[in-house]
Amino acid sequence: MSVVLVVNSGSSSFKYQLLDMRTEAVLASGLVERIGEGTGVATHTVAAAALAGDGSSPAPTVTDATSRIEREIPDHTAGFAVMLDAFAAHGPSLDAHPPTAVGHRVVHGGARFFEPTVVTPLVEINIDELSVLAPLHNPANLAGIRAAKTAFPDVPHVAVFDTAFHQSLAPEAFTYAIDREVAAAHRIRRYGFHGTSHKFVSEAAAAFVGRPLGELRQIVFHLGNGASAAAIEGGRSVDTSMGLTPLEGLVMGTRSGDLDPAVLFHLARRADMGIGDLDTLLNKRSGILGIAGVSDMRDIEKGRAEGDPAAQLAFDVYIHRLRAYAGAYLAQLNGVDVISFTAGVGENSAAVRAGAVATLGFAGVELDPERNAARERGIRRISTDASRVEVLVVPTNEELEIARQTLSVAR
Repeated sequence: MSVVLVVNSGSSSFKYQLLDMRTEAVLASGLVERIGEGTGVATHTVAAAALAGDGSSPAPTVTDATSRIEREIPDHTAGFAVMLDAFAAHGPSLDAHPPTAVGHRVVHGGARFFEPTVVTPLVEINIDELSVLAPLHNPANLAGIRAAKTAFPDVPHVAVFDTAFHQSLAPEAFTYAIDREVAAAHRIRRYGFHGTSHKFVSEAAAAFVGRPLGELRQIVFHLGNGASAAAIEGGRSVDTSMGLTPLEGLVMGTRSGDLDPAVLFHLARRADMGIGDLDTLLNKRSGILGIAGVSDMRDIEKGRAEGDPAAQLAFDVYIHRLRAYAGAYLAQLNGVDVISFTAGVGENSAAVRAGAVATLGFAGVELDPERNAARERGIRRISTDASRVEVLVVPTNEELEIARQTLSVAR
């Protein structure tokens, strides 16, 4: 049996999914949070497919079953022990569904990792060294890897890097125009993020429209609380909005995206703001939150409906940036065949999708308002039948993509 456990570890939490890769069905999923914060919380959901007993389609009366516990969880190793207890108590049995590999999301692979990589002591050292580029993410990812290796010592562990998909960027796309010796000494270049999502969505879109991935020019908008765009040609990333860190690019929930660097100098001089203050400002107090006081697009849309001018401005700025990147990528790709929207905002906000493509009629984009407004699940077309460009909503599945990549090197 090809069963893969996927782990996405943060500094005080980790998410997990157990997948049967014969059918790509989720058998169980969970979240262990508030690690090291007194009383921890763990939720564990056994999927209906697992409750059916054989991973097949469950009967209509069978639904997912979720359990929840609270206890002290001092570190990630203790968190994995809690997870194992949940599997033992609620299922599915790991004796009946033993993981053949564990896949780990790692945010930053720098220029060293461009494919899924079996974790060795040297790989762990490299992930640790790359923490300077992702200090909020890589140390937490590494803590999850080490805890998981303790829990599952006899199976391969595979790191799947957010940045890997964008390693196909050409030098002119990843190079910043600063002193080259400084850039080389401090590894300053554009890396890009959300790579597993962009890869999954672009491949799913090609399959949906029934055309070879290698002949398509695609723009993918991954719009969640964090947001990025990617220009993808022939299945390879040729440009992306995030850079050295996930701060560059689109307007996000709490992050500014693109900004004149001199704003930082100005605030340091005039507002006496230090490095920590500026970091907090741009990563946690900016984006739509900075403009409108809320970070959730649903609240922005509610505010617009109620006539709140701050909510309207936040929406307009958000859309303006999306259109700017759409236009840039149309130029980089010399036209586009498919535009896809994914992640929480991209999959659920008809207003954002409509606004983002409203000015692209010149490029052959024609949105169908009824299709766009429909509340449907799954991948779907929202452009008209006459549109020269396919516009799609493609639910992302980063866990499945990590599991696929894990299995590709751990067989």
